[in-house]
Amino acid sequence: MTPATQPLDVRWIHGSPSAKHNTDPDIQVFAYSEDTVVLRQNKAVHYEAPFLFLLFGEERAVLIDTGATESAAFFPLRRVVDELVDAWRERHPRDGYGLLVLHTHAHGDHVAGDGQFTGRPDTVVVPAGREGAWPFFGFDADPDAVARVDLGGRVLECLATPGHHEASVTYYDPRTGFLLTGDTVYPGRLYIADWAAFVRTVDRLIAFAADRPVSHVLGCHIEMSREPGVDYPIRTTYQPDEPPLEMTVGQLHEIRRAIDEIGERRGNHPYPGFVICRQD
Repeated sequence: MTPATQPLDVRWIHGSPSAKHNTDPDIQVFAYSEDTVVLRQNKAVHYEAPFLFLLFGEERAVLIDTGATESAAFFPLRRVVDELVDAWRERHPRDGYGLLVLHTHAHGDHVAGDGQFTGRPDTVVVPAGREGAWPFFGFDADPDAVARVDLGGRVLECLATPGHHEASVTYYDPRTGFLLTGDTVYPGRLYIADWAAFVRTVDRLIAFAADRPVSHVLGCHIEMSREPGVDYPIRTTYQPDEPPLEMTVGQLHEIRRAIDEIGERRGNHPYPGFVICRQD
């Protein structure tokens, strides 16, 4: 089995009936491969329980998103990332090694931990807002560009994908086939602030994926239950019947068909694997 088709063989932490007695780690660490790590924040720490992604190249690693909690005491992201980087460097000795911190978008549950990386050596934190992120990728000059971020022997392709947020960015990793879609596409409530931009984004993702081997479409949350069309209520801290995080290119097409069905109707529109929440 090649890395591009490897399943996510993991049972995600999903909260507990009593957050007070929750015994899950503050951050779940899942090593998808030697060089690819998926993190999930504990729902007892923050109900959003976002997923973060740590990818290693030969010259530097990239952390995509920093979670929903600022405090290192409750959400020790810096410590966990440092431990993972140190372990990787023990397996791959080298003199210097950088860390790049990027984001899927600028909402608080994806940037709260940025401050934990202030002053960390050999680290660049790119601001998540449009005024910071888009110039870094060159999207201010050309929003239709495919930017490339070189980690050293591992080059990510990056797309501006507004709709949920004006500065949303999607990342494609050819090594794993991951399409990292942030809050644009995930098994949950797809909150859409700009409908026209979202439609263009979905069309672009479908076209992009048609030219590349996509193993998994991975967003940053799970909010659906395994019952088709039924999501967990907002602020739920216990989700024992979650579906997998990973979605498929076929589900991108399902979202596109849903867009056509919804038309100009605002509000929440449930579908088997997601809920489209048109807000504009």
